[in-house]
Amino acid sequence: MTPTLSAAIESTDPASMIDPFLHNGHWSALGWRTGWRAEWGAALASSNTNPSTINNTMMFSRNTLLAAAAAFYGASSVSAFAPSTAVGNVASRSSPAIYTQQTASRQYSSTKLNMAATVDLKGKVAFIAGVADSSGYGWAIARALADAGATIIVGTWPPVLKIFQMGLKKGSFDDDSELSDGSKMTIEKVYPLDAVFDGPDDVPDEIKNNKRYAGLDGYTIEEVAKAVEADYGKIDILVHSLANGPEVTKPLLETSRKGYLAASSASAYSAVSLLQKFGPIMNEGGNMLSLTYIASEKVIPGYGGGMSSAKAQLESDTRTLAYEAGRKWGVRVNTISAGPLKSRAASAIGKEPGQKTFIEYAIDYSKANAPLAQDLYNDDVGNSSLFLCSPLARTVTGVTLYVDNGLHAMGMALDSESMSDRNQ
Repeated sequence: MTPTLSAAIESTDPASMIDPFLHNGHWSALGWRTGWRAEWGAALASSNTNPSTINNTMMFSRNTLLAAAAAFYGASSVSAFAPSTAVGNVASRSSPAIYTQQTASRQYSSTKLNMAATVDLKGKVAFIAGVADSSGYGWAIARALADAGATIIVGTWPPVLKIFQMGLKKGSFDDDSELSDGSKMTIEKVYPLDAVFDGPDDVPDEIKNNKRYAGLDGYTIEEVAKAVEADYGKIDILVHSLANGPEVTKPLLETSRKGYLAASSASAYSAVSLLQKFGPIMNEGGNMLSLTYIASEKVIPGYGGGMSSAKAQLESDTRTLAYEAGRKWGVRVNTISAGPLKSRAASAIGKEPGQKTFIEYAIDYSKANAPLAQDLYNDDVGNSSLFLCSPLARTVTGVTLYVDNGLHAMGMALDSESMSDRNQ
């Protein structure tokens, strides 16, 4: 029995016992109130009733309610997610199992709360933009959604498309594809996608003639949305898992206008454009999810080239798009501020001979200073994404959810030299 429920039942005021139980087929608040009043009225009205009889009547009713409440709470208390027992490296680990038990729904006031523990996405279609290997957050999100039954389709940057498709064909990602039931995640279709181009007219000749784009067409956001609609009709989940800043290693004071705007275009406006084009083919109740980083609000040396500004734009746009897309299509829009992960893409930032990479510094700093001094896995973001993309989060929109071991909450570095005496 929960402390709140126990405290209510242990109260000497019978009325306080009514609040947790509103009519839903289990108990009726009016019924309990009427019952108490009937017993008291009958006892007091009888000329032969003495105080001990009244006390006995009260005790019987109180014990009956205690037993019923305990049975109710004991039967309907389950966990939505099972803890992961796998241990992995900094990049990934196997997905945790998801319980499939269901509990009875309860109604508090006029709001119906479905306490089902199952996250069932069977029949849902999820498009994840920005998947090119199994080391990043995009892959983990896809796997978590697939584990719940969603159909997975992805958009991949054209220059690495063939490498990714070859890896899928050869089974290079099989170890990272395992689902909780032992089966492998299936990516139903891979679309070439360059999210810096909204439509065909935006593609310059230098890209059309680039050998890395040879033999490819239909890779703009508008064209991919049309292709997905032709193949699947409507989708339910849209994930923006991509970012690029050509001058990311430069301090902001050294960043060119071209580099700054390129970072904004690829990392922030691409999310706006994705929703513009995919929103009309999303089912009501669907969710768009993007990935951001704490550099949007805190200074992160080494994460330059306008990328910090782009992430701030992305978070601001998340709130505005939540309003606009919510009213227009009934679609939710959220973003996850994920902690540092040693993905293949992140490992390429600031790689100097004889030095750690930017992401290695970021990971070490996080473990030294975050409230939870533990590794962050791509699965952690995958599981949080599953919640945000599921019906369990049906009222959650416009949110920046931190999945970073709590690093965002810290205002002082614990491993700072100025804190050395205190840390001893």
